[in-house]
Amino acid sequence: MQTSAVRQGSVLLGIVSALALLLNTLFLGVFLFFFIFLRIILPARLAQILANPVITAIASLWVACILWWMNHVYKVQWDIQGLQRTGKQEWFLINANHQSWVDIFVLYQIYLGKVPLLKFFIKKELGYIPIVGQAWWALDFPFMRRHSKAYLAKHPEQAGKDLEETRKACEKFSQTPTSVMNFLEGTRFTEYKHRDQQSPFKYLLKPKAGGLAFAIQALGDKFSALTNVTIYYPDGIPTFWGMMCGAFKRCVVRIDEHPIPPHFSQGDYETDGELRLEIQQWVTRLWQEKDELLKQLNSDQ
Repeated sequence: MQTSAVRQGSVLLGIVSALALLLNTLFLGVFLFFFIFLRIILPARLAQILANPVITAIASLWVACILWWMNHVYKVQWDIQGLQRTGKQEWFLINANHQSWVDIFVLYQIYLGKVPLLKFFIKKELGYIPIVGQAWWALDFPFMRRHSKAYLAKHPEQAGKDLEETRKACEKFSQTPTSVMNFLEGTRFTEYKHRDQQSPFKYLLKPKAGGLAFAIQALGDKFSALTNVTIYYPDGIPTFWGMMCGAFKRCVVRIDEHPIPPHFSQGDYETDGELRLEIQQWVTRLWQEKDELLKQLNSDQ
């Protein structure tokens, strides 16, 4: 089983990287907050025309600076195969396995500038991170509040609220070409979570089909396919700090497209048991194929 890599990076490089990231964030944050202020005070239509594109450009520049550092300072070696469909005027539904915060930068390495800026589902608590959290809000990233089983047992009225938030966010995405990024596992892979779930997959946690189903139903036929991304770290799963220290050196990515059955955008996932089962089985098959691919990638090392 793939485990966290033994870190051999430089702490000094980590400190320098942290300072560079801080300066990048503070500098661009000044411009970001100016346009967020405009977005707040302007009528919605004007804000959409004048403020929103600039906010997206600032966020893209922030990510581009991080990717430059990864490629020229850390000198990450990329093995990316299968990227075919791109375009800034299309809607994309992208799924990937989730192992580390580094996954986010891997996905931006693949897609930045090639498709509309990726919109991730963000845990609500992360919205309080200075500057970055406000940027996510301004970019209309959907914030999710996930409750534990113990909490829902005490507060059953909260059941389904996270999926309702997914539906509302995706309805907003229908207004302009968007790349909706969803980690089907809902959380980062760890051996503890894998054992706790009793996951039937060797390299993956159990997938959660609800958010994906609501995205498909909210945006109807705007998605022509599900883009399935498999991320593999040959040297072990890197931590964010490990990346900052330069210990993240290699990444393997495989991408394939799966047509979305047209009738998935019809009906109601919550109330139609037959449709819900069909979507769950479809997702399970995708996950079985992904698990086999990760097994093959592991054996090739």
